[in-house]
Amino acid sequence: MGKNVIFTLLAMLYLLMCVVASFVSSTDEYALLALKSQITSDSNEILAKNWSQGASCCNWIGITCGRRHQRVRGLNIANMGLRGTIAKEIGQLSFLRSLNISNNSFHGFIPNEMGNLSQLREIEMQDNELNGSIPTSFGFLKSLRNLNLFQNRLSGEIPNRIFNLSYLVKISFGNNSLSGNLPIDICNNLPKLETLIISSNQISGNIPPSLGRCTNLKLLSLSRNFFTGGIPMEIGNMSKLQYLRLGMNNLTEFLGLSFNKLEGEIPISIFKLSMFQVLDLAFNRISGSLPSAIPNGLLDLKGLYLGVNQLSGEIPDYISNFSKLTTLDLGDNSFSGSVPMNLGNFRDLQYLHLEDNQLKNDASKLELDFLISLTNCTLLKYIVISENLFDGMLPKALGNLSAYLEVFHAYSCGIKGVIPSEIGNMSNLIWLEMGGNDLTGTIPGTLSQMKKLQSLGLSDNKLRGSIPDNLCDLVNLFRINLEKNKLSQQLPTCLGNLTFLQEINLSYNSLTSTIPSTLWTSKEIQKMDLSFNLLNGSLAKEIRNMKSMRELYLSGNQFSGEIPSTIGKLQNLVNLSLSNNQLHGPIPESFGNLIALQYLDLSKNNLYGLIPKSLEKLKYLVYFNVSFNELSGKIPNEGLFKNLTSDSFKGNRELCGGSQFKVMACKDNTTRPSTKSTVLKYILPSIALAICLAIIFIYLMRRRKNTLLPAQSTIMTVKRISYFDILNATNKFDEENVIGKGSIGLVYKGIFSDGMISAIKVFNLDLESAQTSFDTECHILCNIRHRNLVKVISCCTNSDLKALVLEYMPNGNLSKWLYSCDYYLNITQRLEIMINVASALEYLHHGYTSPIVHCDLKPSNILLDEDMVAHVGDFGIAKLFKEDQRISLSKTLGTIGYIAPEYGSTGTISTMVDVYSYGIMLIETFTKKKPTDNIFAEDFTMRRWVFNSFPDAIMHIVDVDVVNGVEGNIRTKESCFTSIMELALECTADLPKERLNMKDVLIRLKKIKIEFCQCAN
Repeated sequence: MGKNVIFTLLAMLYLLMCVVASFVSSTDEYALLALKSQITSDSNEILAKNWSQGASCCNWIGITCGRRHQRVRGLNIANMGLRGTIAKEIGQLSFLRSLNISNNSFHGFIPNEMGNLSQLREIEMQDNELNGSIPTSFGFLKSLRNLNLFQNRLSGEIPNRIFNLSYLVKISFGNNSLSGNLPIDICNNLPKLETLIISSNQISGNIPPSLGRCTNLKLLSLSRNFFTGGIPMEIGNMSKLQYLRLGMNNLTEFLGLSFNKLEGEIPISIFKLSMFQVLDLAFNRISGSLPSAIPNGLLDLKGLYLGVNQLSGEIPDYISNFSKLTTLDLGDNSFSGSVPMNLGNFRDLQYLHLEDNQLKNDASKLELDFLISLTNCTLLKYIVISENLFDGMLPKALGNLSAYLEVFHAYSCGIKGVIPSEIGNMSNLIWLEMGGNDLTGTIPGTLSQMKKLQSLGLSDNKLRGSIPDNLCDLVNLFRINLEKNKLSQQLPTCLGNLTFLQEINLSYNSLTSTIPSTLWTSKEIQKMDLSFNLLNGSLAKEIRNMKSMRELYLSGNQFSGEIPSTIGKLQNLVNLSLSNNQLHGPIPESFGNLIALQYLDLSKNNLYGLIPKSLEKLKYLVYFNVSFNELSGKIPNEGLFKNLTSDSFKGNRELCGGSQFKVMACKDNTTRPSTKSTVLKYILPSIALAICLAIIFIYLMRRRKNTLLPAQSTIMTVKRISYFDILNATNKFDEENVIGKGSIGLVYKGIFSDGMISAIKVFNLDLESAQTSFDTECHILCNIRHRNLVKVISCCTNSDLKALVLEYMPNGNLSKWLYSCDYYLNITQRLEIMINVASALEYLHHGYTSPIVHCDLKPSNILLDEDMVAHVGDFGIAKLFKEDQRISLSKTLGTIGYIAPEYGSTGTISTMVDVYSYGIMLIETFTKKKPTDNIFAEDFTMRRWVFNSFPDAIMHIVDVDVVNGVEGNIRTKESCFTSIMELALECTADLPKERLNMKDVLIRLKKIKIEFCQCAN
């Protein structure tokens, strides 16, 4: 009897357990299905095909269950291309220990209910689009060991409770918008913490000294925040710390405090951490000197970044003990004393920056012998020693430096003597700068061996002799600066054959001869300064071929003859100086065509005749000087001439004009009104009035026949404009009103009778694609609204005309601002324009009811309004996707160079096509290099060009106008360009799935702008 009772009880217990197990199992399944229900996009259909009722949830993909109770222990749906929000029911997975939803597109808030998951040990939510704040309930997850929320859109303060979770090993909150301060007792309750990443946020205040209590910490990143104050000496207590980055680099696996405003001295305790591999304190306000001795410290150091601080004192000898160094950056400080002679111990050294200090060489030696020691550094790529106080010659051993050397920058650092011929052995050199020194002798012909050289700077020295003809062998040169030397004899006739040459400065020498004919026909040169030499001959008519010329300085020579009228073809010319020559004849009337001209100096010549009235229309001209010539007649009195003084005209005895010019008054030639003037004044206006009345009558009669068809949109109220209105506004489609030309028609500037100015896009009806393009633009543009998209005012269609009336953009397109020499965009403007474009694309891809793909992004389709706000236009081949459609095929391709690989090869279209084009345009905007440039051929693409230069040689490819701009210093710009090009490379990945989406692009670009503005200020 007893055995039967026991058996019965066991059976009942088993049944009860089954019931309970079934109940709790159904609870887990319910929670998982709730999560699935809030996923709006499952591109790989993993959950759609696998997570379904009828099969145990323990068998679903991404689910791990316990053996005994069949409860969900692990949820891993990382890297599945999912999009949606996180269901609050996830808080019912009460046995969950590991949660990983990383690298998807989850958005919305993190449910506070997750705080119920008491057994949770790992939370991996990085690389999503989560917003809102970090739930305070996370502070109750007592078993939590790993909390990773890196790369989201989280904001607000970090809950203090999180720093009380004693089992935490890893915390990663980097790349969000978190604010507030770190708790002063941050490490009091984190004895096991090994990783703390809070980089790229908005955390402020001081770095808590209690960090020193995290004695197990290996990785710490606090970079790109707003920390102030000093570096806590307690950091030296982190005996297991391997990398310390308090400088410009933002590597999340290191300790980084870059782009903060830290000050004070470097704590001596830092130098005692023997496991360090990188010490980066660059871009702060750190002062004081380096310690005189650090026994047994930093022996494994690979990178030492101390640049752009306020450090002083001598460079200690023990630095040579860091034999594993690959980068030594001490630039932009106030270091003094001698350069250590044992730098050759750095056998792995690649980058050496000592610029902008007060360093000297050994005064007892004639040569800069520390350069000799560098010959042992066989991997060197950069040597930068500019702006120091050296006093010595270049050693012949210079030719024995690393075969990998790309940059030797030694501007204004006290080098004297001759340039050794052995310098030609540096065959991989790209940038050679030794201007502002005391070099003597001749330019060695061996420079021609540097076949990769792009920039040659030897200005402001005492070099003699001729310019070697074989410099023309340097086919990659884009810059030559030999000004302020004692060079003589003739100009090499082959200079014009250097097809990449953009800047040539040979001023203040004693060069003779005429200007070689090949130089007059160079189409790439933007700046040519040959002033103050002994050059002679006439100015050739072929000057009209120098289409890219922005600055031309020929003053202080012996040029004679007349100024060729063809100079008026140089519409990119900004500065022109022909003063101090022997030029004669009149000032060409064609000067009025130099629409970009700001500076014109024709003084001290033999010019005669009138000052052309055409100069009055040069609205950018701010400096004008024709003094000491033989000009006569009346000085014009409009435009620039209203603001000029007598200094512009003195020495011309036959000029007349206003008293402010201190010339004689012009004679009054007033006479009685002629018959002609009477006709003009009284008769013609009457005729004109009659014609206007007739036109109005015709207009009213024809209005019904040719009326404007409003854009088919329930959103927009359309202004009614007739065919006659458009005809009138464009002056019968006069060519003078053409402001743009495209593949399917012309764009006119139209001024309507009510004063409204618009851009009128007229489609060429002879083209088969015109009707389709017109219909596409009407359908898309008339139904979308965004401040960064071109606004459609109306559209007109009949049998004779199909036209769109668009918002007028007075500043033209981005292409004009990049490639017209009379325009200039600084870094901030370029960033803002690309942010505008990214905002428009984010709206098209993610903010409209159905995704829209532009398909033809390029600078000429980016238009700029009067405030330089960018607007995306030309939707002629755009694609509008249906709700269930994300990929399409097309036979119509965009513009060569901007087309994504999958679009060009198979016609496959998705939003990733626009991302690729955007990445190419991002590169073009900051390098001023078109993707169709001749250097890009076969497998060498624009992306490959950037990739090969990234990150160390990034300054070699950026637009030289931006590098030479006034805002920010070179290090700030370099960091900005590096971030931009990194983003561009991610946008132009070959595979669409490897590219970013436009939401992420927009966030990254805004952060880059914020960081640049902070550092520049």
